[in-house]
Amino acid sequence: MTKYKMNNDNGSTTGSQITLTSYMIGENPETDDENSTKYNTEPKKGISTVLDLPQDKYTQRKLTTSSFNVKPTLKEWLKDRARRGCTRKLIYKRVPILTWLPNYNVNAAVADLVAGVTVGLTVIPQGIAYSNVAGLPPQIGLYSSFMACFVYTIFGSCKQAPIGPTAIAGLLTRENNHGFGVSGAVLLCFLSGCVEFLMGLLQLGFLIDFISGPVSIGFTSAAAIIIATTQVKDVLGLSFQGGKFLQVWEQIFEHITETRLWDCILGFSCMAVLLILRSIKDFKIGPKDVKERKPIHDITTKFIWLISTARNILVVVFSAALAYFFELHGSQPFKLTGFIKPGLPEFKPPPFETQIDNTTYNFVDMSSALGSAIIVVPLLSILENIALAKVFADGKTIDATQEMLALGVCNIVSSFVQSMPVSGALSRGAVNHSSGVRTTFGGIYTGIIVILSLHLFTPYFSYIPKASLAAVIIAAVVFMVEFHVVKPMWRTKKSDLIPACTTFVCCLFLRLEIGIVVGVGINLIFLLYATARPSVKVEKISAHPGCDYLLITPDRSLTFPSVEYVRTVVSKAGVKQGSSSIPVVIDARHIQGADFTAAKGIKSLIEDFHKRQQPILFYNLKPSVISTFQGVQPKDFVYCESYGELNELLKQYSSKSETISLENGGQ
Repeated sequence: MTKYKMNNDNGSTTGSQITLTSYMIGENPETDDENSTKYNTEPKKGISTVLDLPQDKYTQRKLTTSSFNVKPTLKEWLKDRARRGCTRKLIYKRVPILTWLPNYNVNAAVADLVAGVTVGLTVIPQGIAYSNVAGLPPQIGLYSSFMACFVYTIFGSCKQAPIGPTAIAGLLTRENNHGFGVSGAVLLCFLSGCVEFLMGLLQLGFLIDFISGPVSIGFTSAAAIIIATTQVKDVLGLSFQGGKFLQVWEQIFEHITETRLWDCILGFSCMAVLLILRSIKDFKIGPKDVKERKPIHDITTKFIWLISTARNILVVVFSAALAYFFELHGSQPFKLTGFIKPGLPEFKPPPFETQIDNTTYNFVDMSSALGSAIIVVPLLSILENIALAKVFADGKTIDATQEMLALGVCNIVSSFVQSMPVSGALSRGAVNHSSGVRTTFGGIYTGIIVILSLHLFTPYFSYIPKASLAAVIIAAVVFMVEFHVVKPMWRTKKSDLIPACTTFVCCLFLRLEIGIVVGVGINLIFLLYATARPSVKVEKISAHPGCDYLLITPDRSLTFPSVEYVRTVVSKAGVKQGSSSIPVVIDARHIQGADFTAAKGIKSLIEDFHKRQQPILFYNLKPSVISTFQGVQPKDFVYCESYGELNELLKQYSSKSETISLENGGQ
């Protein structure tokens, strides 16, 4: 914030020559606070004052003005924003590598190396498999697995988050590609990155909060089932078009007689092995007591953990070796992945124009076809990445803005190497965490492993059976189906099952975007209903003999949807007492704010009580609420600032009521 301090050259309070010194907070020791403007003198009314800035390190200019309300020009405002945006603290916050790199040591490097290589062995088979989910050539999954790792090392704030292709991102890409192939996926990656980066700049992370837990559970479970469904045909060795849930199952039943025996055996065998290896991850050899354990016990335990962690690459390599063995002997019982383009992709801008069937589509045409995916994909990617960061936060605060900026840059840069949309994957994050990663530098080693695989091993990837890749995907996504949360949800709040089930059904049978929108819409309806129908507690209180009153306590703020309901409840409660002499006290302790409509409603409520000569008082009102109510100038608006004032007023009303009763009795 810029402050202005004004001093007269000759020390007097009059005169026309005034010096204005402009400086930043923290630069001048004479500042009082950050939100005040300090004046040592004022110009006389009507006198034109020349403002001379001293020729020193502060900003300098001369102005002629008739007042001290000096507004900076656009150029000065931009300079000021740039100066504030280039502070050391902000740079360190937005480029986290600058914080930990100076203290990087050998121990951290070794830990990151182990974690990076382990994740690299995991991401290679997943990348190839997820490109199949997205309906793209297998090399696209590998192209998506290295550049984001390098970028996130610099800008990422969660060391456990390995950025790359995910099952959900692959499914969303498949559903929204509209026949554009690789060009559509790469453009979607670029646009998703732009949206994520823009959300970070505008600090729109609060939008993720509108996707509640039940909606997220319904979406994730439905997406997992759809992903697994699309892979069943590869497990059975079938070939047909279609990626929607009902369409796939219809095709499976139509072609079930064409099932290939060896693909089926390999697929189910790979799934069984993967699930078994997953279950032994936390298995420990030897006694639990640390004193009784021997080195061989720890070595064996770590070896079992390594086998469990690298289960995907082991199963895929074994299946490829088996397929290669059969081919050497002149037969091939499995359907193979086929040719994978070797080498690194060309570094070039994403395609803003493409040609399909002799028809050219420009950027506007492609963007229009992608439609809602340009918003849905980045939103869900951010949700997935922040959820991953929260799992491994260890109680630390997650900087959602930084994660959005980092994820945006990752997608933008990755689109230059023909990548599909990328995000953090919880499965790889768990591997990273259990591998003991220390910093985001582990992503460098992961990216190097992927690059080496593209250079050296792509000829051998063509021998990978499709059934084994399908087994990898199914074994990974089956644990994303969260049916186990239904029981706790039923015990806590049954109404949460409505958005969860609705989202699940809509995602499963319609589209993922429609399911998300419907789920969020139902949650908003619930929120609006709760806002429009607050709980109003009504109690009859006896302060002391002959001094009864009605205490009414709304449980939330008064806004335009709820004021009419609250007015009706208070009026009915006052009338039901059978005597208009009983005062009504509205305890406003929970009313943190009010709007114009609420103020008009309260004014009408006061008038209703005044007409039937029944006292109404307000207690525990916030100053801002008092100001809002007074803005409509209500008559007989009585509020108490303390409990003592309330008691005094109640006594006065009680005495007045008794006097009126005696007079009526005497007549």
